[in-house]
Amino acid sequence: MMEKGDSSQKLYKRMRLWEFPDQYVVEPTDGSSGSCLEISRVDGSMKLIGSYLLVITERESVGSYMGHPIFKVSSMKVFPCDHSLKNTPVEQKKMEAEFSALLNVAEKTPGLYFSYDVNITLSAQRLHDLGDESKLLPLWRQADPRFLWNNYMMEVLIDHKLDPFLLPVVQGSFHNFQAAIGKDIVDVTLIARRCNRRTGTRMWRRGADTDGFVANFVESEQIIQLNGCTASFVQVRGSIPLLWDQIVDLTYKPKFEIPRVAERHFLDLRKKYGNVLSVDLVNKHGGEGRLNEKFANAMQHVDGDDVRYLHFDFHHICGHVHFERLSILYDQIEDFFIKNRYFLLNKKDEKVEVQLGVVRTNCIDCLDRTNVTQSMLGRRMLEFQLRRLGIFDAEETISTHSNLDESFKILWANHGDDISIQYSGTPALKGDFVRFGKRTVQGIVNDGRNALMRYYLNNFVDGTKQDAIDLMQGHYIMSVSRDMTATSQKGGIEAIASFPLALGLILTGLFFATLSLGRVRNDVWNLLFSLIWASISLAIAALVKANGRMFCNRPRLHQSRR
Repeated sequence: MMEKGDSSQKLYKRMRLWEFPDQYVVEPTDGSSGSCLEISRVDGSMKLIGSYLLVITERESVGSYMGHPIFKVSSMKVFPCDHSLKNTPVEQKKMEAEFSALLNVAEKTPGLYFSYDVNITLSAQRLHDLGDESKLLPLWRQADPRFLWNNYMMEVLIDHKLDPFLLPVVQGSFHNFQAAIGKDIVDVTLIARRCNRRTGTRMWRRGADTDGFVANFVESEQIIQLNGCTASFVQVRGSIPLLWDQIVDLTYKPKFEIPRVAERHFLDLRKKYGNVLSVDLVNKHGGEGRLNEKFANAMQHVDGDDVRYLHFDFHHICGHVHFERLSILYDQIEDFFIKNRYFLLNKKDEKVEVQLGVVRTNCIDCLDRTNVTQSMLGRRMLEFQLRRLGIFDAEETISTHSNLDESFKILWANHGDDISIQYSGTPALKGDFVRFGKRTVQGIVNDGRNALMRYYLNNFVDGTKQDAIDLMQGHYIMSVSRDMTATSQKGGIEAIASFPLALGLILTGLFFATLSLGRVRNDVWNLLFSLIWASISLAIAALVKANGRMFCNRPRLHQSRR
């Protein structure tokens, strides 16, 4: 006799497969909140595994957006939701430990912001254009899903119609300041909204996917409020929209692999922002030059009345110190800048101006050169708006008001640092120019230190961070492959080598080389000592590169679209 089934148990309609070396995990993705199923690859045994709850435990107030308080997440905590895990076999506990380790990394996700009262995923213009019915919807339903960091994590709550618990969270940046201009007080806010479609770390997420979504895509909105009026200006940045990547090994600038997919990306931008001016800042020669050539060729099929492509070789024209030469770039794009305007509300909250297009800026990482360029455009637009509002005369500039000038520089420097830390793990390079208006010795030294730190993080830390990001976003089917070579049998230098140790030795060698070189004028023997120390540093660096793979023995997630 057949047993009668439980009719209340519905079949799962959508599931996600996670593939590990010793087991498969099947996760329901239809909003049913069911437990995951673990299937052993050794003996086929099956067990249900638990879920986790990610909770914001601390917050801090960082300002207001359109008159509503904005909070930054200060602390998060992961809580397991299945006490039965305490009595599970060792193998299952091991797998749960791997998930838990990734979630612990996710707890430290930087740059998360939210509001209880206003939808911060939308620019001021899009927020104003919401219909009356849309404004009555819960915040999560008003939100732009591109900028909803916890979109995937809210699926179960959405299925259960738990609107009071659905808090939209944005990853990005939020800074503001107030400054006096004569008798007037201007309030300036700068917001970054990071897109979740191809989110990740610098060397693990490059270029575009097949749908045209690009890595490190960030919408930056500069808002001013003055005498009851509100003005907004939106820019975007994002990786070059082609299928390319950089292999994560110990080569600092690996080669690019490039097919074409730009059309879908710019079609999406036109739908969301109107006219598009794509400013490409990469080098015209070398490895970047190959990518620039492919990008320029792809744009020949995209250029038209509403899309324009412009290449500006930042390093060739500006070098490493003459960033004031960005005025050359501005002269080339001023017509687009003025024609496509900005968003403006008058004192009666009536729409006076509408932004008709957007400047899309990219370099290789869309961090350092990009932030310097976007800060210049933000400065020009703020001056343009202040003239429109009758605060500046025709020749007046931000630099003539020291308090406004200093606060504006710090605003954009912090903005660039936040975006850079999320993508590369370090503050932005060239930040001294944005912060102080000129290159400084300390800034150049900081750039060198941050470049070395990026090198280390990209090769030895970011892989695990990428796994955690993918776990939280739920975009991909994942399989884990491991270097199964036993490390316990390695001898000699491989038994004790580690990249932090090697990096420390290299830096120590360079320090003593520099110290000796500075004393050459007093004692010629110091020249010999500096050469010896430099040679030692180069030898260690060569050894690290030759044996780079032995430092990179970590789980890797190979991904494809679900």
